[in-house]
Amino acid sequence: MRILVIEDTPDMSANLVDYLEARGHVADAALDGVTGLHLAVVNRYDAILLDLMLPGMDGLTLCRRLREEERIHTPVLMLTARDALDDKIAGLEAGADDYVVKPFALREVEARLKALVRRAQGQVSRDSLRVHDLTFDTSTWTIRRADRVLDLPPIAARLLEALMRASPRVVARNELEHAAWGDSPPDSDALRAHMHVLRTAVDTPDLPPLLRTVRGIGYQLVAPDADTQ
Repeated sequence: MRILVIEDTPDMSANLVDYLEARGHVADAALDGVTGLHLAVVNRYDAILLDLMLPGMDGLTLCRRLREEERIHTPVLMLTARDALDDKIAGLEAGADDYVVKPFALREVEARLKALVRRAQGQVSRDSLRVHDLTFDTSTWTIRRADRVLDLPPIAARLLEALMRASPRVVARNELEHAAWGDSPPDSDALRAHMHVLRTAVDTPDLPPLLRTVRGIGYQLVAPDADTQ
């Protein structure tokens, strides 16, 4: 993999670059947001490691500019020392695909990067899913609701795929975590944060909600008029 590391702490940046290169990857580094944005735009990377707190331009602004202005969809793994749920959600809504909270294990960072790259390469089954007016073409990863295209990050899309395949069954939290992260789920807030992003995209205020929380069990995706008793 070719990876861009955008991290303003020199020692941490060097540790990440050294570890990734020792594992056979190619890594470039930027110590501020402006340089990081420039490198991300002019070069082609398989994934980006992006710190939340950066001089010059913070990680949220950088990620949002990549997605909305530059139309670059390289997978982004956000590095953050913040562990509040709102901060995690803010990163995902800005366009990050996943996050790890400092301090983290370097092996975990590499594993999450590999998983994001695999998902970005479209390694999904080839069929079409439908629940009510929500469709998911897994051959192209095109997701629509009421003729509106939804732009979901890979993990939120994985969660949606699992929910649509199981619909109208309630999907347990541990089953969703396995669908998104395999046998290595991150911290306990991760599923809730990604489900918030998914719900915000799918259940807009002008449409009847499809995604339901089943307290103490998990989540369910069903048509508005479905009998869930």
